[in-house]
Amino acid sequence: MTKNPGVQSLVERRPREGDSERVEFNTMTPHSQAEGRGPGPAVRHQGRASRGVQEPEFSKFPRRRRRCCRRGMQLALVGLMIAALWAGLLTLLLLWHWDTVRNLKQLEEAAALNVSQVSKDLERHKGDQMAQKSQAAQMLQDMARIQAEQKRMVSQESELFRNLDGLRADLSNLKSYSLNERHRALHSLGRLQEEVEKLWLELHESNGSVCNTCPEEWVHFQRKCYYFGETAKKWIQAKYACSSLQGRLVSIHSQEEQDFLTKHAHIRGSWIGLRDLDIEGEFIWMDEKPLDYSNWQPGEPNDAGQGEHCVMMQASGQWNDAFCGSYLDWVCERLATC
Repeated sequence: MTKNPGVQSLVERRPREGDSERVEFNTMTPHSQAEGRGPGPAVRHQGRASRGVQEPEFSKFPRRRRRCCRRGMQLALVGLMIAALWAGLLTLLLLWHWDTVRNLKQLEEAAALNVSQVSKDLERHKGDQMAQKSQAAQMLQDMARIQAEQKRMVSQESELFRNLDGLRADLSNLKSYSLNERHRALHSLGRLQEEVEKLWLELHESNGSVCNTCPEEWVHFQRKCYYFGETAKKWIQAKYACSSLQGRLVSIHSQEEQDFLTKHAHIRGSWIGLRDLDIEGEFIWMDEKPLDYSNWQPGEPNDAGQGEHCVMMQASGQWNDAFCGSYLDWVCERLATC
């Protein structure tokens, strides 16, 4: 059997008989042999054993050596694998560490940028806030000025309204005065015309003339002409209607005249020229003659509801004070002509 030049096994002689037996294996590499560190694997037999060793015991040594080599290689492979795993793990740890450091640097840079941006935004917001405070102060001043102006305008408006109310009152008084003056003037003119007509009639009668001429649709009775209106009107409307016909609402001064009017009266009643518009309870004829004759219905006048100031003649000929806004027929009168 040829020995391996790299590994040399040396077997020392057996110790003598009577000595204790000890076998020692030394394994040396060729490099160690070259340095003179001693022989390769050696087997020393100590003691006093006999040198007569049987050959089969030495034939088993290469098998054990191969088994040991295989185990050594396996352990070496396991060690290499463990080393590779540790190396890979360390590599991963280093990569993770580098990536973490890089991320931390990026985060730090981003944080620095964010802090800078936030600082800038904060400064800008502070500036905006100061500007807004200034604007708010200006707006408060403007609002105070506007409120003062508004109060002044309200005061002026109140004064204007008071002046306007005064002007309206003056205008109303002026209109009332003008209307009253006009009514008085018209009334005076009517009285003058009536006096002129009476004088004219007396003059003609003194000369023996008969004056009994009336306009169309008028009815003659005792030197007067009467018109019986059939279109329902309020009292004031009836008054103006008679004026437009150159007459006035009838004034009744005798029973004969009342009987004549009753004969021609309409069923729903007619307005006559009697009223108490100026003084309550003091009735006055349109011709301003005294109330020397009356034909009141029993219980009248009663001013029912405190609004009956105009007098109407019922179909029976009796009088009744009524609401001036009621719609009734009406009777006008005027002097007959010659």
